[in-house]
Amino acid sequence: MSATPQHTIPNIVKMLKGISARKLFLKFPQLKKKLWGGHLWNPSYFVSTVSDNTEAQVKKYIENQNAESV
Repeated sequence: MSATPQHTIPNIVKMLKGISARKLFLKFPQLKKKLWGGHLWNPSYFVSTVSDNTEAQVKKYIENQNAESV
């Protein structure tokens, strides 16, 4: 993904989460009733440049998201 300076990363993430949540709620209305407060996505996100991380490091980060915090 790439973006111009006018499109900040937080705004892009917010837009992607908002659009995907609306589409999922339209297709699966029962989802909103099962979620606490009707929120689909966690407010956090991870961003890194390709040059800073290898594909293996990114995969490891994603896989460890369900691990308990130390």
